[in-house]
Amino acid sequence: MVIEGVDIALKGLPGVDFLLFGDESKLHELLEEFPSVKAASQVRHTEDVVSNEESAGYALRGGRNSSMRLAINAVGNGEADGVVSAGNTGALMAMAKFVLKTLPGISRPAIAASLPTIRGECVMLDLGANVECNADNLVQFAIMGEVYSRNVMGVEQPLIGILNVGEEDLKGNDAVKRAATILQEINLPIKFYGFIEGDDIAAGTVDVIITDGFTGNVALKTAEGTAKLLVHFMKKALRGSMMARLGALLARPALKSFNKHFDPRLYNGAMFLGLNGICVKSHGGTDGLGFANAIEVAVKLITDDLNEGIKIDFGSLEVERNGSRKATFP
Repeated sequence: MVIEGVDIALKGLPGVDFLLFGDESKLHELLEEFPSVKAASQVRHTEDVVSNEESAGYALRGGRNSSMRLAINAVGNGEADGVVSAGNTGALMAMAKFVLKTLPGISRPAIAASLPTIRGECVMLDLGANVECNADNLVQFAIMGEVYSRNVMGVEQPLIGILNVGEEDLKGNDAVKRAATILQEINLPIKFYGFIEGDDIAAGTVDVIITDGFTGNVALKTAEGTAKLLVHFMKKALRGSMMARLGALLARPALKSFNKHFDPRLYNGAMFLGLNGICVKSHGGTDGLGFANAIEVAVKLITDDLNEGIKIDFGSLEVERNGSRKATFP
């Protein structure tokens, strides 16, 4: 899946080179089937791997020679511009935070990804890195998400919303209410919408959705499951009779367009925002097309210099924090 993904990505990214970390004998066997990947890649041998069952702490202590750790090290020492992995999410976050550190002003990195909406796409964070968050964490997520939406997704003035159990100011826990107050008072060019609810995600009410990792992960997996359910029932209905099959044949262009909007592979590739380096997490169960999309996300983050934009905004926030007595900022 990984090598096939590199092969697909190379068709649209002809100038990108790759370092492949893993078992040399297995990789060379695969590369014989993909000559374009072989020509654009170097293999770094290691037989050590991080399994999906390992805890983040165990992987951090015992996985120093694993393919995951060595790939992250390559970014840390400047040998590579970014890392893409479909491995253990917790281990990837722990290792990346340990090796790459966080950007100035950021206490916790967040997992961010783009999601389809009626209006186009939005970015949502955190999607699982931080199960519990305080108000300062949520404000940091908002600033990083705004930079991502503006620099990577091309939204001129992103609208930010905090996911909550209702739109009213009195609803929600102390963390979301305090974060909303800070975002209303903050003196950065941030356009804050307020609280949004679950149905606002697909509606595209805002461009940037802020939440804690527990809620964000549940919302993401629910959306993915709903998309699979819709596609399942659509296929079932179109195969139900001869007339339905005939109708499906006539509607093939429209059905392809429908499937594209609900294909999770085209949205694969979650960014660890807040790290001092580019690290992208691919879904472990994707295929070559999905992994290629994760590679494309990483390349875009590198070429758009996302981290520099985050540094600038957090630098402005630090100036305001030191010169303001109205509110406490991260």
